[in-house]
Amino acid sequence: MNYPLLNVFLTMMWVFLWVLWFVLLFRVISDLFRDDSLSGWAKAAWTVFVIVLPFLGVFTYLIVRGGGMGKREIGHMREREARYREAAARIAPPTGGNAEELARLAELKAHGDLTSDEFERAKTKVLTG
Repeated sequence: MNYPLLNVFLTMMWVFLWVLWFVLLFRVISDLFRDDSLSGWAKAAWTVFVIVLPFLGVFTYLIVRGGGMGKREIGHMREREARYREAAARIAPPTGGNAEELARLAELKAHGDLTSDEFERAKTKVLTG
């Protein structure tokens, strides 16, 4: 074994930095294509700049447009969550649960629409499922 511990550490550091670089590059490109405020020409220019001069392009993008990356990501996640909640509500509309059903039954009994026997049967049915 002719590979000192310091070389192992440096190799691990370079691998980590290489992976970090690719994550940053993909993050910039995904932010670039998700942004609706940029025109197609601006997206093309930024893409060419990031591909032709990757280090300079990514660092310039982070300096110029990096402040809004988090805001755009939050907006995108909120849109996705709203679409999810809308779809979930269409599939299974939220119910009030047992407490709301029991309150409605008690109101019907108090109003005189249900007898005590009907109320007890309905209450048992709600509580047992």
